[in-house]
Amino acid sequence: MKRALLVLTLLLAMQNARADEGMWLPYLLGQQVYADMVKKGLKLTKEQLYSINKASLKDAIIIFGGGCTGEIVSSQGLIFTNHHCGYDAIANASSMAHNYLKNGFYAHNKEEEIPAGKLSAQFLVKVEDVTRQVTDTLQNLDGEERQQRQQRLFNNIVNAATSGTGYEAKVVPMFKGNQYLLFIYQRYKDIRLVAAPPESVGKYGGDTDNWEWPRHTGDFSVFRVYTDKNGAPAEYAADNVPLKPKYFLPVSIKGVKENDYAMVFGYPGGTNRYETSYGVQLKTAVENPAIVGLRDIRLKYMFEQMKKDPAIKLKMAASYAGIANYWKFYDGETKQLLKHHVLEDKQAEEAAFQEWAHDKPQYQNLFSDYANAYKEWAPYTKHRIYINEGILGSRLTAFAASLQGVERLLTQPDIQPEMLQKSLQAADKARHAFLEDEDKRSDQQIMAAVCHKFYTDIPQAQHPIGLYDAIKAKFGSLDDDNTYRMWAAALMKSSIIMNDDKWADFIAHPDAATLQTDPAFAYAGAFTKNYASRYLPLYNQFMLKNGDLGRLYLKGVMEMQPAKKWYPDANFTMRLTYGQVKPYSPRDAINYNYVCTMKGVLEKYKPGDYEFDLPEKYMDLYKQKDFGPYKDQKRNDMVVCFITTNDITGGNSGSPVLNASGELIGLAFDGNYEALSHKIQFDQVYNRTICVDIRYVLWCIDKLGGASNIISELKLMK
Repeated sequence: MKRALLVLTLLLAMQNARADEGMWLPYLLGQQVYADMVKKGLKLTKEQLYSINKASLKDAIIIFGGGCTGEIVSSQGLIFTNHHCGYDAIANASSMAHNYLKNGFYAHNKEEEIPAGKLSAQFLVKVEDVTRQVTDTLQNLDGEERQQRQQRLFNNIVNAATSGTGYEAKVVPMFKGNQYLLFIYQRYKDIRLVAAPPESVGKYGGDTDNWEWPRHTGDFSVFRVYTDKNGAPAEYAADNVPLKPKYFLPVSIKGVKENDYAMVFGYPGGTNRYETSYGVQLKTAVENPAIVGLRDIRLKYMFEQMKKDPAIKLKMAASYAGIANYWKFYDGETKQLLKHHVLEDKQAEEAAFQEWAHDKPQYQNLFSDYANAYKEWAPYTKHRIYINEGILGSRLTAFAASLQGVERLLTQPDIQPEMLQKSLQAADKARHAFLEDEDKRSDQQIMAAVCHKFYTDIPQAQHPIGLYDAIKAKFGSLDDDNTYRMWAAALMKSSIIMNDDKWADFIAHPDAATLQTDPAFAYAGAFTKNYASRYLPLYNQFMLKNGDLGRLYLKGVMEMQPAKKWYPDANFTMRLTYGQVKPYSPRDAINYNYVCTMKGVLEKYKPGDYEFDLPEKYMDLYKQKDFGPYKDQKRNDMVVCFITTNDITGGNSGSPVLNASGELIGLAFDGNYEALSHKIQFDQVYNRTICVDIRYVLWCIDKLGGASNIISELKLMK
């Protein structure tokens, strides 16, 4: 009776749709979901959201740079996205003489716009459901055989869809392989930097405020898409012209009110909300703590050097920001998963499923198979993380490991001279790029600390054979930090990679022995080859088994709850999510407003501080209350950011936040700390999306940057 009651209670809870949870595919927007959007205030038709035959909102939403979202906001191909999405391009355009990262950049005409290198913008052309084609071919296949057949089939589908079109495409599994969709894109490669605020505005609050509310960050940057004279995608050329888009977003300066409808279009990168309790337990007990500990080391030594020298700070800024961003995420995710008892929730869901499946042979052994799969892989989980986040977290080690392709060619019985020469040229070019980004002092400290930590934290049976014995014999006790410091210094000093003359001699007279005896190459190879030969096969086996079990589990769960509104996990495909502008209360006696203002920026201001400094002009404008048409009339101040109940995750950075009429009101850039369990479980009480108010963006462009030419391009809704 108790088990039956548990099943009934859980099923009822699952059937009650959480109001704002869901990353919905615009292509497959069900009537039930659309009706709920209209009920909450949406004023657009389905076809205005997504259409193949007519211009629609989806035509203004782009994949920006391969990992973020952007939106087209003018008839001349202007892009808005986040500052942290454009961060690398801004840093690469900068120099000590023209430090756009520090001082900001505003092009006052198109001739001043700066080519953004390898940045690209991808527009979604259309989506097709190819589930039947895939499942008919893969029927009754599992494991490696399924994976290999699936890859060949995906290639065939993509080739058939793109041949002769100039388009790109990919087949993406949904619901862990219970549905397959084909996404077709058009890529534009001539992207130029138009505007960016000073880092003190675009990254205001730094790591201290990251994932926190209230947030006072002007997280935006502006780019433009260019085409050839016929409007087609093209590589950079001086005579290329601005894109004439199918659709661009109007920009509202009317502001937001509590309970306003808010919709986010974008490309959320990844969630795993159908994860099992086994996965949650491994993540909280092993994976996340290991990642956080290793990133602690890298950030500590990088920051020590960055604060000493502005040139080093500029060189390492993008790398440091990326490491720091998810350091705090992984730490917060673990704490929130534990705080909200997500493991116990998953176990209850699994108990309900097993009760439902007890008389269904297809699902009866599912969780015993899960238990065995995790039992076999769990002892090596930390080892894999220490390789990826620790050993290869050193730039020198990572570059040395990349030379293993050269080694393979040098050890072949019959070396093909042309192939070897091509590989050496690529290695030489890669070394040049590595040295441009390398900070020897911090990297040396990282190598020493990580090598020691691997020795301490990973079981001795998993250590590379002979490596630590050799360090001990030459440098001293393996329990002494100084041993590793001396070892790392000697390695740096004697590696051919760090010596121009020795490297040039190797490139001119390549031989396997020189490379294999190089201390940096030997060190990298000791770890990577040990992992690849002994543990990578186990990991691949685990992933294949986990994939098969996940596909079966989700198939069963959807059978168990046929009336539920389902959405697939985020996988960097276009989604929309809808919600409202709302405050929240994270703890007893603490209530957070749904907006924060420039008054709060000044309250945090610390002259000369790494995270909370401000430009002098910014201070002057605030003292004069020079807010222009962007002032919030109700508050007689500038609204900087606001929060909504939208469901987003990484990849949504830069996504447009739209009002009920499809007008741009902000840019999504973060989530809140209290809901960092969101990749695994959405929290309907605490989840908030942090958005920079579009009025603040326009103020920074217009008043702070003096680039009224950019404002004049926009279709402003007043």
